[in-house]
Amino acid sequence: MTQPFLEVEKLRKRFGGLTAIHNVSFSMRRDEILGLIGPNGAGKSTLLRLITSILKPDSGYIHFKGKDIVGLKTWDIVNQGIACTFQNMRPFRRLPIIANVMVSCLCPRAMKRGEWVKKIEAKAMDALEFAGISDMALEKASTLSQGDLKRLEVARAIATEPELLLLDEPFGGLSPAETDLMAKSVKRLHKGGRFGRLHSEGPAMIIVEHKLQQLMKIVDRIIVLNFGTIIADGKPQEVVTHPKVIEAYLGEEET
Repeated sequence: MTQPFLEVEKLRKRFGGLTAIHNVSFSMRRDEILGLIGPNGAGKSTLLRLITSILKPDSGYIHFKGKDIVGLKTWDIVNQGIACTFQNMRPFRRLPIIANVMVSCLCPRAMKRGEWVKKIEAKAMDALEFAGISDMALEKASTLSQGDLKRLEVARAIATEPELLLLDEPFGGLSPAETDLMAKSVKRLHKGGRFGRLHSEGPAMIIVEHKLQQLMKIVDRIIVLNFGTIIADGKPQEVVTHPKVIEAYLGEEET
């Protein structure tokens, strides 16, 4: 039996009296794009923070490529091959955006991925070009719009050469045209497109997103969280018609 690429088993996380993640278990393959959806406060971002070791679970385990990664430092998680973008973006605002990406290029993992990655400026420009903001490389990060900051986050993440890329609301703050461009870029990256030219395949992905119409076009599978518990897991067309999913979203949309 093939070992899961990522395996999460009976994960739990509490904040005081609030259970944010309750007995969450799932696995994914190396070739998947997995969507993670649910109403506000469902535990989606908390789950990403547990996988990246920003938060420590109260119980349960996370295996990445067969290795237990619970308890590793966040920078060790990056060097294992996992990168993440978050809703609350924290760039080095006084530095040019190319310098922001060059910092990511200095991680030990990225420095080992081939002779060309030692040319840090060239690699940073490549990541910015992939994200669609190479023309602003010398502008300070403080001058970027919300949408361009999202693209900078993606560029910084892919510069670490991840095998698993976690994206927390990558379409947030983007116009419809920008969202379509970002969705196409994400799909191309997963297929080993331009930026992933050193590899036969791009990174596996877990994408948290509220723009379900755009998300469903690019994911292979969707997991739905509600109150920290998985209520559905399956193909996009199956999940959106699941009674528990409809109930969870109707309650939020009608308020």
